[in-house]
Formats: sequence, structure tokens, C-alpha cells
Amino acid sequence: MKALLPFLALAGCVTVPPAPPLGPVAALGHTAVAGPVRVRPIAVVEDSRCPADVQCVWAGRLRLLAEIDFNGGSETLRRELVLGAPLPLPEGTVTLSDARPAPVAGRPIDPAAYRFTFTFQGTR
Repeated sequence: MKALLPFLALAGCVTVPPAPPLGPVAALGHTAVAGPVRVRPIAVVEDSRCPADVQCVWAGRLRLLAEIDFNGGSETLRRELVLGAPLPLPEGTVTLSDARPAPVAGRPIDPAAYRFTFTFQGTR
């Protein structure tokens, strides 16, 4: 039993890393390819997500201005994507499915630190 005590004491110190993204990821100014769609995040319009270390009444939202190439690259849209809300396109929908890092109270997020994950759902 005494031999287990040091291991049990360390067990409380274990941290679980965040789950890996479930789709293509891009930083501001870079491009992610999600199925037949290319998405280039341009600017964070709003990031009012509830900080991870705070209890909020409203979860907040993240709005991202992005250029979206579709139709084999022959068409480009400039649209706002809202975290979790699908944007309909002729080939299907593209969704801003994740944004990292999560906000922390009192610490602004450096725009260069943002990483956005996109998913594509085809119509067929």
C-alpha cells in the first residue's frame, strides 16, 4: 500500500490534452480544404465566447469573416461564418466547427494564435 501512495499523489496532476480537430484547420490568412471547398479565414469579427474559467449565462459566439472558394474554384464568396452554423453552398454546407484557443478571462487572444476547423457536408 505504501508503494502506491506516490503514484496516487501524482494521479491528481495528470492533465488531458484537448481532442484533436475533426477537420481541416487554418490560421488567419491561410487556407483549409474541406471537401471541394477552400476556406480562407480573413478576420475575427466577434469572439464573445464564454471564457473557459468563467460561468456564463450565455455561451457567446464567434463570427469569422472568410473567403470561400467553391464550384471547382470558379466562384468565391466573402461571408461571415458563425461557429457551429452551417453555410449552404451548391455542393453542400461548410461549417466553422471549432475555434482555438478557448478564451480565458482577462487575457485577449492574439489573432495569430487562432486556429479554425472546418467541416463539409455534401448534398449527395
